[in-house]
Amino acid sequence: MTERRPKPAGRPRTGARVAAVQALFQSEQTGESPEAVMDQFVRHRLGPMEDRGFEDGRVTDAHVPLFTAVVRAVARDGDRVDALIRDRLARDWTLERLDPVLRALLRAAAAELLTPKDPPARVVINEYLDIARGFMDEQAARFANGVLDALAHELRPAEFKVV
Repeated sequence: MTERRPKPAGRPRTGARVAAVQALFQSEQTGESPEAVMDQFVRHRLGPMEDRGFEDGRVTDAHVPLFTAVVRAVARDGDRVDALIRDRLARDWTLERLDPVLRALLRAAAAELLTPKDPPARVVINEYLDIARGFMDEQAARFANGVLDALAHELRPAEFKVV
């Protein structure tokens, strides 16, 4: 009898967030609608496929409902999301001046923070900072941390009240 080892637990919600950042980046760069890009991701880039992984643009372990919810939230609430981010930038910085991957990451995180309570703001921040460190240098990750922390404190102040 062959011993069956349990499959290591993945991080499907993190995978969904990585895919959302990638999809938002792709939508902005190509001009394709977020819905079209989501469809491409669901059909061709999410889930297991042979031995390929992130290096081939695949996100093998992604929670598809979270992925689609984040991308749709950015598409639906894009003006509000962008205004929230703009309000946290220095006067001489515009949203358009940000690196496009950083912009996609901030948009995805801001859209999640607009959803009250679930997941907690600190979880959202930590997840997107992990992603930032995977795509960007430490300076950009610190910048993202500052923006996301300010957003979280404004959008979910009750989660940061000291009792």
